Amino acid sequence: MRADHYDDFAEAYARDNESNLFNAHYERPAMLDLAGDVTGRRVLDVGCGAGALAQALRDRGALVTGLDASPAMAALARRRLGDDVDVVVADLAEPLPFAAGEFDDAVASLVLHYLPDWLGPLAELRRVLEPGGRLLLSVNHPVIRPVVYPQEDYFATTAYTEDYTFDGRTAALTFWHRPLHAMTDAFSRAGFRISTLAEPPFSPQTPAELLPPDLGDRTAFLCFLFFVLEAR
Repeated sequence: MRADHYDDFAEAYARDNESNLFNAHYERPAMLDLAGDVTGRRVLDVGCGAGALAQALRDRGALVTGLDASPAMAALARRRLGDDVDVVVADLAEPLPFAAGEFDDAVASLVLHYLPDWLGPLAELRRVLEPGGRLLLSVNHPVIRPVVYPQEDYFATTAYTEDYTFDGRTAALTFWHRPLHAMTDAFSRAGFRISTLAEPPFSPQTPAELLPPDLGDRTAFLCFLFFVLEAR
């Protein structure tokens, strides 16, 4: 998928992201819980999209910089965040326009699963973090694809494309499935150690009408996998 692919449906995605189950009531609250107290911390929001997570981090006292490969998404983020948050257009697959150790934390919400190679991007994120800094990230849970498609090889790193509808607009998104050990190997090779691996519940404030009808009394469902990594 080309770096600016989201330009084609940026507005529709941004509207959907504000209130849907997976972003607004699951991934974003979980990421904020993992981040904890960010007061005064320099945070790079990688793949910031229209700026919803960046705004939440800023409102909690973080000094946020946004980054997105989509010029249209970056424009939406600038419009939302104003002049106190710098938002740059850059491709995570290329060297980042930041100095070594420029950030205390980086967050990458649902970003890495778009990339065929993780080592280069992870090494760049390690470079721009202070030693001991954190990388918080979420990705598609690796067990989902082989569960839904039993003929798939869980252990192979492979691309797949699915159609998604955002606020009435359908878009084809291409992801890369990789097994858990391939993820953790990439983290280690790039200079990170895992401090947290999480499969969190959805927000207790989630409207009941957004939840799957067969969920019953369960407070969690299989969807994304979350990591907090420490820069060595």
